[in-house]
Amino acid sequence: MFLAIDAGNSNVVFALFDQKSGKWTNQFRLETKTPKLISQLSKKVPLYFLEHGIHASQIEKIGFSSVVPEINSIIEQFCQSYFGQSPYLISAKSYETLPIKSLRPNEIGSDLMCNVMAAFSRHTQPVIVVDFGTALTFTAVDSKGEILGVNIVPGLKTAIHSLFTNTSKLPEVALKLPESALGKNTIHAIQAGVLYGYTGLVKGMIEAIESETRLQFKIIATGGLAAILTTLESTFDEVDRNLTLEGLRLITEANST
Repeated sequence: MFLAIDAGNSNVVFALFDQKSGKWTNQFRLETKTPKLISQLSKKVPLYFLEHGIHASQIEKIGFSSVVPEINSIIEQFCQSYFGQSPYLISAKSYETLPIKSLRPNEIGSDLMCNVMAAFSRHTQPVIVVDFGTALTFTAVDSKGEILGVNIVPGLKTAIHSLFTNTSKLPEVALKLPESALGKNTIHAIQAGVLYGYTGLVKGMIEAIESETRLQFKIIATGGLAAILTTLESTFDEVDRNLTLEGLRLITEANST
């Protein structure tokens, strides 16, 4: 089995890919915060494997993508201790073997490279990947696999949390799309403002990119929050929550000796 470890700003995702079936079979996540992460790794990972009847020796290869450098050594040491092997950490050097090219490989996040690697490998045409994470990102690739650019805005949870922490009377609300764009109470008003507002943001950003580049893109959405904005269902050609994981696997395999 292949183990993908995707360390983001909010969570570290562990996912297993069964190479015989060609499917992602198991997935769980831990909080990224360092003080908790160390204890979670030593307790929750072995427990998860035990509960699901998976032995550490079944893991043949580990790919590791991280946008949180300060936890890299913690993850690497755990993998060496529990699985008896070091993970392959995706870096700028990893991109030299790929059909995806970036003018600034040292600046672009490995998560974004994983996204476009998976999307472009699947469709081999101009692609925009919209990733709904802690940040909401748009990554555009042309027909040659060259990254045209990236847009980054605060993610949905980040926007909601910002209202809550920076105002004295507004509550932190659930990410739930209300039936009306016009709020009838405070909670409804925040949900309508953020979620319908982000619907317009996503559509407007895609329109601006297509207008500027004069290209017709395949629009792929990913990230845990991608399914919340049902108002965007007709905007996306595909929604794949495992896109980052699949790209992580492909990049690791492309760099395996």
